[in-house]
Amino acid sequence: MGRLIGADAKTVQADRAGHARRFAAANRCTLLLKGARTVIADQSGHLWVNPTGNPGMASGGMGDVLSGIIGGLLAQGLSPAEAACLGAYLHGLAADRLAQDGEIGLVASDLLAELRPALHALRGVLDV
Repeated sequence: MGRLIGADAKTVQADRAGHARRFAAANRCTLLLKGARTVIADQSGHLWVNPTGNPGMASGGMGDVLSGIIGGLLAQGLSPAEAACLGAYLHGLAADRLAQDGEIGLVASDLLAELRPALHALRGVLDV
């Protein structure tokens, strides 16, 4: 994000929500800014903060899994904001379920295997 706005990481971290909201509005897009409490902003100024996820997700390939989830949701007809919000939530939920055994050593391929059970758990809560 820092490279996109010409700032350093410390500056971005100091106001993650603000930078995400301004960038999405200025560039007329939906933006997902990964990190502790991932934030999603859309071009109309809406902002969502994802409550799921854990430090074990700080490993290579996690963003690729998230991108794939979001891409799949977009292909199913969700709007960019809906896909980003649900994708981030599901991504973090799967990681949180895996972290019940500990966060150390969590890798992206572990997350892939947990996506289906996490989605089914989510469906049970939403009653859909």
